[in-house]
Amino acid sequence: MRYLVDGYNVTRRDPATSRLSLEEQREALAARLAVRGVDLLGRGAIVVVFDGRSGGGADSRRGSVEVRFSRDESADDLIARLAARGDVVVTSDGGLAGRVTGVGARVVPAETCLEGRRPRPRGGRFAAASAGLPPGANEITRELKELWLTGDDTDGE
Repeated sequence: MRYLVDGYNVTRRDPATSRLSLEEQREALAARLAVRGVDLLGRGAIVVVFDGRSGGGADSRRGSVEVRFSRDESADDLIARLAARGDVVVTSDGGLAGRVTGVGARVVPAETCLEGRRPRPRGGRFAAASAGLPPGANEITRELKELWLTGDDTDGE
């Protein structure tokens, strides 16, 4: 899966970055996603797209995060051009959301990338085997819970 992040759309909604310079906003978002991208978004490639050109004019990487600049087109146009079926676009821009859903991409709100957001659940409980318990341990636990919690006394006392 690939995540296409509408860079300034995210940083301008984030109280932690909205008042920073544009360069500081870019750096803060790229650093956050490099460290917490899996927790905030999920597993997959992360591409953050910003309007304009970088200082040197080149795209870059921050850890596993690719940072791209739209150069002579808008970031929305570049994201719409890159988006494909199965991609997830991170934006709260309704116009962009409409464009990318037309090609089969899914949209999640910009707030998904905010630092204060709780990490995504990793999907359920741990299997008993991962805790070193033997096969059938969950069944034994279920039976014990039924006995203890329902107050059944099989001794006849």
